Amino acid sequence: MQTSTKYPKLLSPLDLGFTTLKNRVIMGSMHTMLEDIEGGYERLATFYGERAKGQVGLIVTGGIAPNKAGLAIPMGHPLDNETEAEKHRIITKAVHDEGGKICMQILHVGRYGYSEHNVSASDTKAPISPFPAKGLTAEEVEQTIDDYVQCAKMAQHAHYDGVEIMGSEGYLINQFIVKKVNRRTDKWGGDYENRIQFPLEIIKRTRSAVGENFIIIYRLSMLDLVEGGSTWEEVVHLAKEVEKAGATIINTGIGWHEARIPTIGTVVPKGGFAWVTKKMMGEVTIPLVATNRINMPDIAENILEEGCADMVSMARPFLADPELVLKAIEDRAEEINTCIACNQACLDHTFTLQICSCIVNPRACHETELNYFPTENPKKIAVVGAGPAGLEASTIAARRGHEVHLFEAEPEIGGQFNMAKVIPGKEEYAHTIRYYNVMIKKYGVQLHLNTRATIDSLVEGGFDEIILATGVTPRKVAFEGADHPKVMDYADVLYRKKAVGKRVAIVGSGGIGFDMAEYLAHDMSHESVSLNVENYMKEWGVDMTYQRGGSLADSPKPLPSPREIYLLKRSKGKHGKNLGKTTGWIHRSSLAMKKVNMIAEAEYRKVDDQGLHIVVGDQTQILDVDHVIICAGQEPLRDLYDDLVTKGQSVHLIGGANIAAQLDAKKAIKEASYLAAKL
Repeated sequence: MQTSTKYPKLLSPLDLGFTTLKNRVIMGSMHTMLEDIEGGYERLATFYGERAKGQVGLIVTGGIAPNKAGLAIPMGHPLDNETEAEKHRIITKAVHDEGGKICMQILHVGRYGYSEHNVSASDTKAPISPFPAKGLTAEEVEQTIDDYVQCAKMAQHAHYDGVEIMGSEGYLINQFIVKKVNRRTDKWGGDYENRIQFPLEIIKRTRSAVGENFIIIYRLSMLDLVEGGSTWEEVVHLAKEVEKAGATIINTGIGWHEARIPTIGTVVPKGGFAWVTKKMMGEVTIPLVATNRINMPDIAENILEEGCADMVSMARPFLADPELVLKAIEDRAEEINTCIACNQACLDHTFTLQICSCIVNPRACHETELNYFPTENPKKIAVVGAGPAGLEASTIAARRGHEVHLFEAEPEIGGQFNMAKVIPGKEEYAHTIRYYNVMIKKYGVQLHLNTRATIDSLVEGGFDEIILATGVTPRKVAFEGADHPKVMDYADVLYRKKAVGKRVAIVGSGGIGFDMAEYLAHDMSHESVSLNVENYMKEWGVDMTYQRGGSLADSPKPLPSPREIYLLKRSKGKHGKNLGKTTGWIHRSSLAMKKVNMIAEAEYRKVDDQGLHIVVGDQTQILDVDHVIICAGQEPLRDLYDDLVTKGQSVHLIGGANIAAQLDAKKAIKEASYLAAKL
């Protein structure tokens, strides 16, 4: 295997004394929901086995509860006995057979559980759970510690190489550490020294039980990002005590789940929280791991080169591409299918009890059912439209051995992603276009740009299969004045780059409406905060000097919007209620900081020289705006379909050409991958 010289630190081994990691990359913990379903361990074995084959240095599993009270939802199984442990051996064997190492994360969710049996340090209720939690008795605290130790012993019995003790993100251990949740008056509460005894006893007793030759990672909350969170001095003190207690590695935890600061969304700058791990460097002698929004080898190498950490953790990037490290080793970074941190198929799925996947890699967590085997019957295939669906279909079909012709009327590939990539906070979408460009060349897709496919060209082309991925067109509105010069659609602004005035009304508050508001609320003479760590922290209210507990600033300091913006919708309720489960609040918060005016239950009357005439309730208003931008959904472009079917062609509709309602790239790429896998 040829080894790259571009990433010398990232690809260097790490000696832990009793064992050596092949490189500095940890695949971070992600709950996939496979942990909770029948046959899930078999699927996890394939999932983790592929990542181990991809040469990641160390894998950490999704969280496994030490007891029933620690379960996030009242399903699944805690790891508390040998029978359960032996079920895990299929996972560890799959990883070890590929030469990999794997640790199991022990996670007790505490008050974050969705159960009537929630427990915590004290009687309390988390703002993100509908269920209150009961404070553990002193006897129950001791039992819980014993349960952690038993869980670690059972992980060892299952042949894991170690465990990660989850002490961050606001879960049970965090709930003991922070005074605002821990209001106990016994030896587990009160002074900070008492409050940290819970995690320290877990580590000490675990080390005693598993011996010296077993990895113990402690996930330390270095940045709580909540009021009343730990101070920096407290975090450093705990880190030193964690090392003394017997931890092998300290992993960085960023933000409680209830924090109102985005920590992993695409809006977060790449490697945006490595500064806090760097602040800890030198305080302890065991390896430190930087995490959050590290998605490519060059980002990881820079973090290590700048002395921010000894290792890096990437979680979702291994959903997007199981061969991320292998491609870095082989100097093929341009072939990496990059995580764009959209959360749509990973965290949004997990938090709605669906099996995890990835928007740009539908095989993630579905490796046993979706595979791209070489075809035994090569065909000549036409794919019309080089948006996400067409790109996925054409590259997968060509990879399998078909002759593929991809037709695109525009001068570039990418479709709707060319609009998405210009939205502040969505710059990462350009990575997906880059990836498909590389795959087109690698697999020999015959790309025809500036070429509008016609009935005649498709029929006369001798194609065995025709895939229409022609996408969508902005939906027209029917109110008076829809053809007024003030009126534009979203493609006019985002793709055709038409100038927009200082006062704007946006009609429609779905995903495109929110993107439009975000785009127009940013002063493009300034760099997007998603590309600048210091500006991002100021905008969202993180104090990088860590003067207060939780590292919160007195208040966020966003750059003001250069425009007065109205975001309107016909329906009742809050704006963006159908946006992603884990990202909708980010978009709403961002627009609120920019003082975007959100108006619901608006009836659109007309547009004229005065502006947009609307009725809200029984009040008629005229919004004196320079432009009205229509973001009221899409219509499918499927003009070719009926004629091709009539002429006896084998035709398939995917993506927006199939169903434009509630269109998203997740659905489009998934449809394309499943179709291309079976042709």
